Formats: sequence, structure tokens, C-alpha cells
Amino acid sequence: MTFRHLGRGWPFPPSPDPRTGALAEVEGPDRVRQAIRIILETEPGERLMRPSFGCGLRRYLMKPNTTATRALIEHDVETALSVWEPRIRLQSVSVEPGDDPSLVLISIAYMDARTRRPDNLVYPFYLE
Repeated sequence: MTFRHLGRGWPFPPSPDPRTGALAEVEGPDRVRQAIRIILETEPGERLMRPSFGCGLRRYLMKPNTTATRALIEHDVETALSVWEPRIRLQSVSVEPGDDPSLVLISIAYMDARTRRPDNLVYPFYLE
């Protein structure tokens, strides 16, 4: 099955292909997963030409790992992915405490907007 509609491009961070030494490329579902991670890791204002791009998770650094904090994170993730990643249809976002008191696990369930193929991603985020 090909996923040309999901795109092809440099990985983040850009790195050489270990086999050929040329700049590596990522495509298909892996490209979408990387795009989701980039959205989550970018603060609004970091990108010059897209000042509202990103999720803004850093604002939760040093916040307590409470139900209220996790609900705010969940809302911000849902909003950012709905705005900035048109290749997916978000099914659910949940933010649960991890084993470490400062860890939250952001679980994202989505489907490819075109093929309706389900996928998911768990993004660990440390509040400290």
C-alpha cells in the first residue's frame, strides 16, 4: 500500500541515511508521526512565518501533575492537531500520569483522513 498523499521529506532532525550517507527521507505514516511530534514540540512564536504554529506544551513546565493540568494539556493538543495537521482525523487525545510524578503520557489516536487507516502515538512529556 502506498501513502503518497502523506508526503515525503527530511526527517526531524535531518540526518544522513546510515546505508548511503545521503540525506535520509521519511514518508507515509512515519512522516505524519514526525509532523505530530513537531507540532507538539513547537512553541507558538518560534516560527517566523507561522507565529501561531505549535502546541505550546512548554507553558506546563513546572506545573503540578494534576487532573486540571492534564485536562489543559489535552485541550491544547486537540486544538493544535486539529488546526495544523490536516492529514489526520483525530479520534481521541488522553493525558494520563506516568510512573514518574513529573511525567504525563499524551496518547493520540487518529486516522488517515484519506484512507481511514487508524494509527496512534504516545508522547511522553515531563513537567519538570
